[in-house]
Amino acid sequence: MNSFRGLATVQQATLATVAPGISEALIATAMGLFAAIPAVLAYNRYSASADSIYSGYQTFAEEFSSILHRRVHG
Repeated sequence: MNSFRGLATVQQATLATVAPGISEALIATAMGLFAAIPAVLAYNRYSASADSIYSGYQTFAEEFSSILHRRVHG
């Protein structure tokens, strides 16, 4: 935003007037990626672990229900 404000005050847009704003935006983007990429990896690992635990509980519940059903009706 600072770069656009600076461009509004000058007559001619040159590399010297635009470069500081572009470099600031690139640094902000790099910092965002530095934070976002590990967060996505951690979320994927957590999600896979939660799915695995849920699957194990679901299998246990089905087997336990089957055992109870056989005892009641068998």
